Amino acid sequence: QVQLVESGGGSVQAGGSLRLSCAPSGDTFITYSMGWFRQAPGMEREGVAALHGYGTINYADSVKGRFTTSKDYAKNTLYLQMNSLKPEDAAMYYCAAVPQYLLVRPSLLETEYKYWGQGTQVTVAS
Repeated sequence: QVQLVESGGGSVQAGGSLRLSCAPSGDTFITYSMGWFRQAPGMEREGVAALHGYGTINYADSVKGRFTTSKDYAKNTLYLQMNSLKPEDAAMYYCAAVPQYLLVRPSLLETEYKYWGQGTQVTVAS
């Protein structure tokens, strides 16, 4: 069973950037499809970005052109580069994983993921 550990959250001014990292322990993510999700207080968790094990990527409309997800296979780490941050991007961010054979496309639906990290907080000041 893979365990996911996020890092890189913090507090930034609007317009700033952050890079989140997600490192799986107990396994390599090469056979997993990965996703980034976020949840703001009082809101439902929403998909932000998804990277299928075969390389295809999907982004939520709200972050297209600003967020980029990528994998560093040498470091066995998933990244979410967040640029031009807005106050509405503030949330707890989670990475998630599912064996790639269970998905045919990069999914932004949280119900399709099996493993979750503990989350990392992102705060954006206006």
